[in-house]
Amino acid sequence: MKETAVRVRNRKRDRKKRPRDLLSKIKPGMEERVRFLGAFLRRPASVGALGPSSRSLALEMISGCALSSSDTVVEFGPGTGAITGPIVEHLGKKTTFFAMELDPVLAKGLRKRFPQITVYNDSAEKIQEYLARHQKHHADYIFSGLPWASLPLKIQENILEAILESLAPGGVFVTFGYLHARWMPNALRFRKRLERRFRKVEMSEPVWANFPPAFVYRCKR
Repeated sequence: MKETAVRVRNRKRDRKKRPRDLLSKIKPGMEERVRFLGAFLRRPASVGALGPSSRSLALEMISGCALSSSDTVVEFGPGTGAITGPIVEHLGKKTTFFAMELDPVLAKGLRKRFPQITVYNDSAEKIQEYLARHQKHHADYIFSGLPWASLPLKIQENILEAILESLAPGGVFVTFGYLHARWMPNALRFRKRLERRFRKVEMSEPVWANFPPAFVYRCKR
């Protein structure tokens, strides 16, 4: 009887561990997709995509950016860190970098994946507050993975105003959109907002290796 009871306890313990064990055995790339999908199911409007960005898109985002000589760099909506990784790889030793992620589960996962960086679980609207924590007034680059077309207009406006207040003169705001939605009303309105606010707005060639295909906006203050 005693042996049977021990076996029952062991089976219960194994069942409790099973989901965590399965996740730990998934390949890193697949684990990233599983976490991203979970975030999409929790907050579809805030995540806006079913999977993380590709490395090809991430490299296009940082293309032409002098990250190694920058004083301060900020990332909005890093998700699972698809764009964070290439940013971190190119930062200078003295560059201040932090990320702002609204989803608490993704923020926790990002801290685990990149223990060397600071991740704040808060809205991009509050960037000024977090720059002040680092004794900074402006950022040289602000990268964004936010799903602009899914955000309410008021939040879009607030974030764009916060970006303009936070970019150094000549600083660059970098974000992306999906090619299939480029001519949709929300996307067209967003582009016009960018063109009204920034001195120069450039669009990259399509990044076909991303799913879905995407393009990058580079907006100079």
